[in-house]
Amino acid sequence: MKRSWDFGDFEITLREIIASITIVAVMILMGFLIAGKIEAHQMDKNAEYNKAVHITDTAMFRYGMDTSLGNAFVYGDLEAVDPVTSPELGGEYLYVEKVEEHYNQHTRTVTKTRTNSKGETETYEEEEVYYSWDYYDSWEQHSQKIRFCGIEFDYGKIKRPGSRYIKTEQGFLSDIRFVYSGCQTKYTGTIYTDLRDNTMSDGVQLYLDQDIDETVGYLTSGFGAVIFWIFWIFLTIGAVFGFYYLKNGWLE
Repeated sequence: MKRSWDFGDFEITLREIIASITIVAVMILMGFLIAGKIEAHQMDKNAEYNKAVHITDTAMFRYGMDTSLGNAFVYGDLEAVDPVTSPELGGEYLYVEKVEEHYNQHTRTVTKTRTNSKGETETYEEEEVYYSWDYYDSWEQHSQKIRFCGIEFDYGKIKRPGSRYIKTEQGFLSDIRFVYSGCQTKYTGTIYTDLRDNTMSDGVQLYLDQDIDETVGYLTSGFGAVIFWIFWIFLTIGAVFGFYYLKNGWLE
Protein backbone atom coordinates (compact mmCIF):
# COMPACT_ATOMS: atom_id res chain seq x y z
CA MET A 1 0.00 0.00 0.00
CA LYS A 2 1.31 3.46 -0.87
CA ARG A 3 2.51 5.23 2.29
CA SER A 4 3.09 8.79 1.00
CA TRP A 5 1.93 11.24 -1.66
CA ASP A 6 4.19 14.00 -3.00
CA PHE A 7 2.54 17.40 -3.67
CA GLY A 8 5.67 19.40 -4.50
CA ASP A 9 5.96 21.78 -1.55
CA PHE A 10 4.99 19.11 0.93
CA GLU A 11 4.47 15.37 1.21
CA ILE A 12 1.54 13.65 2.90
CA THR A 13 2.19 10.33 4.59
CA LEU A 14 -0.32 7.66 5.51
CA ARG A 15 0.32 8.29 9.20
CA GLU A 16 -0.38 12.01 8.71
CA ILE A 17 -3.73 11.16 7.08
CA ILE A 18 -4.63 8.94 10.03
CA ALA A 19 -3.58 11.69 12.46
CA SER A 20 -5.58 14.30 10.52
CA ILE A 21 -8.72 12.21 11.01
CA THR A 22 -8.23 12.71 14.75
CA ILE A 23 -7.81 16.48 14.21
CA VAL A 24 -11.07 16.62 12.23
CA ALA A 25 -12.90 14.59 14.90
CA VAL A 26 -11.67 16.89 17.68
CA MET A 27 -12.58 20.01 15.69
CA ILE A 28 -16.08 18.67 14.97
CA LEU A 29 -16.58 17.85 18.67
CA MET A 30 -15.42 21.32 19.70
CA GLY A 31 -17.64 22.80 16.99
CA PHE A 32 -20.74 21.12 18.38
CA LEU A 33 -19.90 22.31 21.91
CA ILE A 34 -19.42 25.92 20.78
CA ALA A 35 -22.45 25.82 18.44
CA GLY A 36 -24.56 24.51 21.33
CA LYS A 37 -23.62 27.52 23.44
CA ILE A 38 -24.35 29.87 20.52
CA GLU A 39 -27.78 28.28 20.00
CA ALA A 40 -28.58 28.44 23.74
CA HIS A 41 -27.65 32.14 23.77
CA GLN A 42 -29.79 32.68 20.66
CA MET A 43 -32.77 30.97 22.33
CA ASP A 44 -32.41 33.26 25.36
CA LYS A 45 -32.23 36.32 23.09
CA ASN A 46 -35.24 35.10 21.07
CA ALA A 47 -37.30 34.87 24.27
CA GLU A 48 -36.18 38.41 25.13
CA TYR A 49 -37.06 39.73 21.67
CA ASN A 50 -40.48 38.06 21.68
CA LYS A 51 -41.37 39.68 25.02
CA ALA A 52 -40.31 43.18 23.93
CA VAL A 53 -42.93 45.89 23.42
CA HIS A 54 -43.60 47.20 19.89
CA ILE A 55 -43.76 51.00 19.61
CA THR A 56 -44.58 53.05 16.53
CA ASP A 57 -45.67 56.46 17.89
CA THR A 58 -44.10 59.30 19.87
CA ALA A 59 -46.53 59.22 22.79
CA MET A 60 -45.92 55.53 23.52
CA PHE A 61 -42.17 56.03 23.08
CA ARG A 62 -42.16 58.83 25.65
CA TYR A 63 -44.39 56.83 28.02
CA GLY A 64 -42.02 53.84 27.79
CA MET A 65 -39.02 55.96 28.81
CA ASP A 66 -40.93 57.74 31.61
CA THR A 67 -42.15 54.46 33.13
CA SER A 68 -38.98 52.35 32.54
CA LEU A 69 -40.94 49.98 30.31
CA GLY A 70 -37.86 47.91 29.49
CA ASN A 71 -36.99 46.22 26.21
CA ALA A 72 -38.77 47.58 23.17
CA PHE A 73 -38.66 47.69 19.40
CA VAL A 74 -39.29 51.25 18.22
CA TYR A 75 -40.02 52.15 14.60
CA GLY A 76 -39.61 55.71 13.34
CA ASP A 77 -37.62 58.34 11.50
CA LEU A 78 -34.06 59.27 12.48
CA GLU A 79 -33.43 62.94 11.65
CA ALA A 80 -30.66 65.50 12.16
CA VAL A 81 -32.01 68.35 14.31
CA ASP A 82 -29.11 70.68 13.40
CA PRO A 83 -27.71 69.40 10.06
CA VAL A 84 -24.12 70.21 9.08
CA THR A 85 -22.68 71.30 5.75
CA SER A 86 -19.46 72.69 4.26
CA PRO A 87 -18.69 75.34 1.61
CA GLU A 88 -17.28 72.65 -0.69
CA LEU A 89 -20.42 70.50 -0.59
CA GLY A 90 -23.46 72.65 0.02
CA GLY A 91 -26.59 70.82 1.08
CA GLU A 92 -27.24 69.41 4.56
CA TYR A 93 -26.04 66.19 6.22
CA LEU A 94 -26.27 64.28 9.47
CA TYR A 95 -22.54 63.52 9.20
CA VAL A 96 -19.75 64.57 6.82
CA GLU A 97 -16.16 63.33 6.55
CA LYS A 98 -13.40 64.97 4.50
CA VAL A 99 -10.33 62.81 3.83
CA GLU A 100 -7.11 64.27 2.43
CA GLU A 101 -5.16 61.85 0.22
CA HIS A 102 -1.68 62.25 -1.30
CA TYR A 103 -0.46 60.58 -4.47
CA ASN A 104 2.77 58.86 -3.42
CA GLN A 105 5.45 56.80 -5.08
CA HIS A 106 6.24 53.38 -3.59
CA THR A 107 8.54 50.50 -4.36
CA ARG A 108 7.96 46.80 -3.86
CA THR A 109 9.82 43.60 -4.63
CA VAL A 110 8.00 41.29 -7.02
CA THR A 111 8.83 37.74 -8.09
CA LYS A 112 8.87 37.11 -11.83
CA THR A 113 9.73 34.21 -14.12
CA ARG A 114 11.93 34.01 -17.20
CA THR A 115 13.43 31.42 -19.49
CA ASN A 116 17.23 31.09 -19.26
CA SER A 117 19.66 30.16 -22.01
CA LYS A 118 19.06 26.47 -21.35
CA GLY A 119 15.34 26.85 -21.98
CA GLU A 120 14.56 26.36 -18.30
CA THR A 121 12.08 28.53 -16.38
CA GLU A 122 13.57 30.33 -13.41
CA THR A 123 12.30 32.87 -10.92
CA TYR A 124 13.92 36.16 -9.98
CA GLU A 125 13.12 39.22 -7.91
CA GLU A 126 12.80 42.73 -9.25
CA GLU A 127 12.08 46.08 -7.62
CA GLU A 128 8.93 47.67 -9.01
CA VAL A 129 7.77 51.29 -8.73
CA TYR A 130 4.06 52.04 -8.31
CA TYR A 131 1.86 54.98 -7.25
CA SER A 132 -1.22 55.14 -5.06
CA TRP A 133 -3.52 57.60 -3.31
CA ASP A 134 -2.78 57.28 0.41
CA TYR A 135 -4.55 58.58 3.52
CA TYR A 136 -2.95 61.74 4.94
CA ASP A 137 -5.49 63.38 7.25
CA SER A 138 -9.25 63.66 7.86
CA TRP A 139 -11.87 65.95 9.37
CA GLU A 140 -15.46 65.25 10.31
CA GLN A 141 -18.60 67.14 11.28
CA HIS A 142 -21.88 65.90 12.66
CA SER A 143 -25.07 67.30 14.11
CA GLN A 144 -25.13 67.70 17.88
CA LYS A 145 -28.75 66.57 18.23
CA ILE A 146 -30.84 63.89 16.55
CA ARG A 147 -34.56 63.17 16.62
CA PHE A 148 -35.98 59.65 16.57
CA CYS A 149 -39.69 58.88 16.53
CA GLY A 150 -40.34 62.52 17.37
CA ILE A 151 -38.05 62.76 20.44
CA GLU A 152 -34.67 64.53 20.59
CA PHE A 153 -31.44 62.87 21.79
CA ASP A 154 -27.74 63.64 21.75
CA TYR A 155 -25.80 62.56 18.67
CA GLY A 156 -24.47 59.04 19.21
CA LYS A 157 -27.49 57.83 21.15
CA ILE A 158 -28.30 55.88 17.99
CA LYS A 159 -25.46 54.62 15.81
CA ARG A 160 -25.48 56.55 12.58
CA PRO A 161 -25.92 54.62 9.31
CA GLY A 162 -22.75 54.04 7.29
CA SER A 163 -21.56 57.06 5.33
CA ARG A 164 -21.60 57.08 1.53
CA TYR A 165 -19.26 58.62 -0.99
CA ILE A 166 -20.30 62.13 -2.08
CA LYS A 167 -17.53 63.48 -4.30
CA THR A 168 -13.78 63.90 -4.85
CA GLU A 169 -12.24 67.36 -5.18
CA GLN A 170 -8.79 68.08 -6.58
CA GLY A 171 -6.46 70.11 -4.33
CA PHE A 172 -4.30 73.07 -5.37
CA LEU A 173 -1.49 70.61 -6.13
CA SER A 174 -2.03 67.74 -8.55
CA ASP A 175 -0.85 65.14 -6.03
CA ILE A 176 -3.42 66.13 -3.37
CA ARG A 177 -7.14 65.41 -3.38
CA PHE A 178 -10.05 65.49 -0.93
CA VAL A 179 -12.64 62.72 -0.74
CA TYR A 180 -16.01 63.54 0.84
CA SER A 181 -18.50 61.07 2.30
CA GLY A 182 -21.49 61.54 4.55
CA CYS A 183 -24.95 60.59 5.80
CA GLN A 184 -28.19 62.16 4.67
CA THR A 185 -30.35 64.07 7.14
CA LYS A 186 -33.17 61.52 7.47
CA TYR A 187 -33.49 57.73 7.68
CA THR A 188 -36.29 55.35 8.60
CA GLY A 189 -35.93 52.11 10.51
CA THR A 190 -36.30 50.18 13.76
CA ILE A 191 -34.21 50.16 16.94
CA TYR A 192 -34.11 47.60 19.74
CA THR A 193 -33.41 49.29 23.06
CA ASP A 194 -33.99 49.37 26.81
CA LEU A 195 -36.39 52.15 27.82
CA ARG A 196 -35.43 53.15 31.35
CA ASP A 197 -34.93 56.20 33.61
CA ASN A 198 -36.50 58.67 31.16
CA THR A 199 -34.16 57.67 28.32
CA MET A 200 -32.99 54.68 26.31
CA SER A 201 -29.75 52.69 25.87
CA ASP A 202 -26.70 54.39 24.38
CA GLY A 203 -25.38 53.57 20.91
CA VAL A 204 -28.30 51.43 19.75
CA GLN A 205 -28.35 49.95 16.26
CA LEU A 206 -30.74 51.30 13.64
CA TYR A 207 -32.05 48.52 11.40
CA LEU A 208 -32.35 50.62 8.29
CA ASP A 209 -35.53 50.43 6.17
CA GLN A 210 -36.92 47.57 8.28
CA ASP A 211 -40.22 47.65 10.15
CA ILE A 212 -40.58 45.95 13.54
CA ASP A 213 -41.69 42.55 12.18
CA GLU A 214 -38.77 42.48 9.72
CA THR A 215 -36.33 43.40 12.49
CA VAL A 216 -37.65 40.71 14.84
CA GLY A 217 -37.40 38.15 12.03
CA TYR A 218 -33.81 39.18 11.31
CA LEU A 219 -32.71 39.05 14.95
CA THR A 220 -34.37 35.66 15.63
CA SER A 221 -33.19 33.98 12.43
CA GLY A 222 -30.34 32.11 14.11
CA PHE A 223 -27.98 33.16 11.33
CA GLY A 224 -25.12 33.37 13.83
CA ALA A 225 -24.91 29.57 14.08
CA VAL A 226 -24.72 29.26 10.28
CA ILE A 227 -21.90 31.82 10.14
CA PHE A 228 -20.07 29.97 12.92
CA TRP A 229 -20.22 26.62 11.09
CA ILE A 230 -18.98 28.18 7.84
CA PHE A 231 -16.06 29.72 9.74
CA TRP A 232 -15.40 26.51 11.68
CA ILE A 233 -15.34 24.32 8.55
CA PHE A 234 -12.80 26.60 6.87
CA LEU A 235 -10.75 26.69 10.11
CA THR A 236 -10.78 22.88 10.25
CA ILE A 237 -9.66 22.60 6.62
CA GLY A 238 -6.90 25.14 7.30
CA ALA A 239 -5.77 23.22 10.40
CA VAL A 240 -5.54 19.96 8.44
CA PHE A 241 -3.57 21.47 5.55
CA GLY A 242 -1.34 23.31 8.03
CA PHE A 243 -0.65 19.99 9.73
CA TYR A 244 0.20 18.39 6.38
CA TYR A 245 2.56 21.25 5.54
CA LEU A 246 4.59 20.77 8.73
CA LYS A 247 7.41 18.24 8.84
CA ASN A 248 5.85 15.64 11.14
CA GLY A 249 8.88 13.40 11.64
CA TRP A 250 7.64 12.44 15.09
CA LEU A 251 4.97 10.29 13.42
CA GLU A 252 7.51 8.03 11.74
